[in-house]
Amino acid sequence: MRRRFVIEAVMVASYGHLLVPSRPVDYVVPYSSIAELYDMRDSSDPVMDNPEDDGHVKQKINELIQFFEDSLNRKKIEKALQVPWRESSPLLLDETIQFTVVHAIDNAEYGERFDPIETELLVTAMKLDIPLLSDQFEFMDKLIEAEVPVQVFDIEDFEFALESEFTSADMEV
Repeated sequence: MRRRFVIEAVMVASYGHLLVPSRPVDYVVPYSSIAELYDMRDSSDPVMDNPEDDGHVKQKINELIQFFEDSLNRKKIEKALQVPWRESSPLLLDETIQFTVVHAIDNAEYGERFDPIETELLVTAMKLDIPLLSDQFEFMDKLIEAEVPVQVFDIEDFEFALESEFTSADMEV
């Protein structure tokens, strides 16, 4: 069974340990966070503070963009984008990692407290009833403060999240 998490696409590129999980995983990614990869790739602004790390992460961003642009994957994504909240068919990276792209729609209920990407992440996690992975403490604090009913894990606790108690919704056969 695969463990499912909602996550921003750039975090998969930024944190290498997410690409070597101890059990099968499905990263559920709102489409807008994939579009954000192009902005990061094309921007002269660094993604990481350390120039060496920045170069490595930008390389991983390019690899992830190429993965999503693969003709089969692109077709699956385009099909999902035809209907709000549709999930793509699985995009297989390897035998343990797959991505599911969601055509998430911003929700005005949370739009005032959170930026559009954050809103799509949390609404996706709520709608699909699966946990969220993040590295942004301020975002996690805002989730707690706003009492948003979403289970969130820090990226550094990824292995713990993989082993944590499963619910029926966050597992996929």
